[in-house]
Amino acid sequence: MTIKVLVVDDSALIRQILSEIIKSEPDMTLVGAAPDAFVAKKLVLEKSPDVITLDIEMPKVDGLRFLEVLMNAKPTPVVMISTLTEKGADATLRSLELGAIDFVAKPKIGVAQGMADYHQLIVGKIRTAARSKVKKATPAKASAVSKVNYTGTEKLIAIGASTGGTEAIKEVLRTFPANAPATVITQHMPAGFTSTYARRLDSVCQMQVKEAKGGERLLPGQAYLAPGDKHMEIERSGADYRIKLTDGPRVSGHKPSVDVLFNSTCRSAGSNAIGVLLTGMGSDGATGLLELLNAGCETFCQDEASCIVFGMPKVAIEKGAAKQVISLDRMGETVMETVEKLSAGSRL
Repeated sequence: MTIKVLVVDDSALIRQILSEIIKSEPDMTLVGAAPDAFVAKKLVLEKSPDVITLDIEMPKVDGLRFLEVLMNAKPTPVVMISTLTEKGADATLRSLELGAIDFVAKPKIGVAQGMADYHQLIVGKIRTAARSKVKKATPAKASAVSKVNYTGTEKLIAIGASTGGTEAIKEVLRTFPANAPATVITQHMPAGFTSTYARRLDSVCQMQVKEAKGGERLLPGQAYLAPGDKHMEIERSGADYRIKLTDGPRVSGHKPSVDVLFNSTCRSAGSNAIGVLLTGMGSDGATGLLELLNAGCETFCQDEASCIVFGMPKVAIEKGAAKQVISLDRMGETVMETVEKLSAGSRL
């Protein structure tokens, strides 16, 4: 199948670069390059693109407003082209809330060379978007669990996700009560975006959510997000768990890597851990989830119907790593029910 792509960007240079990238791929066809939302609307109706690359910062009608209208009128997979700034990160995360599949950050300097270097990243995200499920933005659900019958520090929840994961993680965490076990999260996301994402999660969750800095003691009621340029590992320190951030090569194609998080959680927490693998492209986390299962942990995968991209959970399920396969709207409550079940009569 040839993927029909529409480029929407007010920068003539970016339009040219993206157009050349798309035209160089044998499985893609460029159906148009629009400088603003008005031209883009016309091309969407005429060409029915399979995927749209959309600039956030455009004159007249900005990318977020165009995206909101598009998702209500003609839901289409969208890859956002954003800037590596705090304002750009916030707008990008808002675009994911509105239904965008993924994003690519423009380089701050040397745009032409930077975008050329991003060639494989861009076409990879376009291909993923073409295979994804587009979902309209829905109002966030209120927390379903007010309190869990848990007072120890030995339990640990580890969550991994990629494409579609920012909203999936938010939906799960919003159901966790303020006294939920310490939760560690790896979401595939570049540096510069994870601190903004952590703050957005913190504003809507009962747990306190923060970007990991390294060395923290894991505490109930706290959720820690791996920074976008480091692997996050969990280490045992006496009766405590602590976070270790490491640099180094990508693992399973990613940094941060879900496999790194899951494997270290398995070593440090053993059967006291709960593993959760959510929507995402590829296979990162599948091997680590199997390690957790083999160590006696409860393991969960998001089901196909509720995934934006059924990649990582699919591989894990095929490996036999998922003890339960759960829809996203039931995941948080099911995990908390499991915490209560495991905590009964189990205290350090």
